[in-house]
Amino acid sequence: MNKTLIIYSTVDGQTKAICEQIKRINQEQGAKVTLASLEDAETLGLAQFDKILVAASIRYGKHRPALYQFINRHHAVLDAKHNAFFTVNVVARKPEKNTPETNPYMKKFLELSLWQPQQLAVFAGKIDYPKYRLFDKVMIRFIMWMTKGPTDTSGTFEFTDWNKVDEFARAFAER
Repeated sequence: MNKTLIIYSTVDGQTKAICEQIKRINQEQGAKVTLASLEDAETLGLAQFDKILVAASIRYGKHRPALYQFINRHHAVLDAKHNAFFTVNVVARKPEKNTPETNPYMKKFLELSLWQPQQLAVFAGKIDYPKYRLFDKVMIRFIMWMTKGPTDTSGTFEFTDWNKVDEFARAFAER
């Protein structure tokens, strides 16, 4: 039985929800899966795992600095394992920006990262206006207005393609 580690960096929880779905599918394929936040993963001892998946969300156009710090510290171990990375962002709701080759945040990640993952994916995220603090609500609404996205601050808008998540999860489980 292979030991798989799924590490997530999330702001509002959608990246974690996607990771939970991937965990479930990998467990169905016989893997022993540990799901951990980026912060908790520091204490786990990455060398004990056969596979490592890292997932990170975007907020205001950037991955969190802690993601790059983690990867820069551990890229040699990550490179030695079967590995994968995906990013979650609302820009990926647009068909022309929902692949690793076309998504600006994935391209930026690959430029800035010392690690070049073996398997990549981009998933569209979720906007949950009622959950946001006033500043975030105003800023995200403005960004959505500029990019022709939903601006009704009473609504929640999920863009995640769960079939695409399942395909990625099965491909990762088979590696």
